[in-house]
Amino acid sequence: MSAPTFPGAGGLRETGRLFALALDVLRALPKRPFQIREFIQQCWFIASVTILPTALVAIPFGAVIALQLGSLTRQIGAQSFTGAASVLAIIQQASPIVTALLIAGAGGSAICADLGSRKIRDEIDAMEVLGVSPIHRLVVPRVLAAMLVAVLLNGMVSVVGVIGGYTFNVIMQGGTPGAYMASFNALAQLPDLWISEVKALVFGFLAGVVAAYRGLNPPPGPKGVGDAVNQSVVITFLLLFAVNFILTTVYLQVVPPKGM
Repeated sequence: MSAPTFPGAGGLRETGRLFALALDVLRALPKRPFQIREFIQQCWFIASVTILPTALVAIPFGAVIALQLGSLTRQIGAQSFTGAASVLAIIQQASPIVTALLIAGAGGSAICADLGSRKIRDEIDAMEVLGVSPIHRLVVPRVLAAMLVAVLLNGMVSVVGVIGGYTFNVIMQGGTPGAYMASFNALAQLPDLWISEVKALVFGFLAGVVAAYRGLNPPPGPKGVGDAVNQSVVITFLLLFAVNFILTTVYLQVVPPKGM
């Protein structure tokens, strides 16, 4: 007789394997030799497929936030705080989320498809037979590349989003440039930028690990790689919002708002 199972056992098993892969990646980081060539190639590839879409998404994101907050602050008579509210919303929340979505949707799906195709061609098994660790040789450079590109893209999204929000607030809503910048300087602080970059770094790690896990464990059958790509994107999105909530809660508890 087969061992009894309980509902959700498959999900718990998959979660455990994903967590184990994340630990394996962390353990393999200091190992030598470091695959510098693979790392540079993956950085260039991920950046090439994400820079333009990220920039195009950042402009309307910043504009929508500025327009919505500008309308809200006018209703409650707090127009002088439009700049601070818009910039803080873009830097702390919108920028790392947009970056992670593009990293997972474009870069992560490509990583998953590449590793999945290697898996079904038995290249991964051949590497293990030869004594080469697929995690150290293939996964670590891709995860580090996703983390580095995510941090750099986050900075670009922050700049583009803030410029877009400033432009739309001043031009379309008749805001005052001086008041916009003054409120930003009064309420914003350097840790707001640091938490944004930390979020991008963590989100890049999650996107790389999830994509690598699904690529190394594709479902059987001819549609396995395609299904694995879809699953990696969905799982990354779910983890993204959960981790974003946790990091934001911790940040707001640890770092006091400016002026308090």
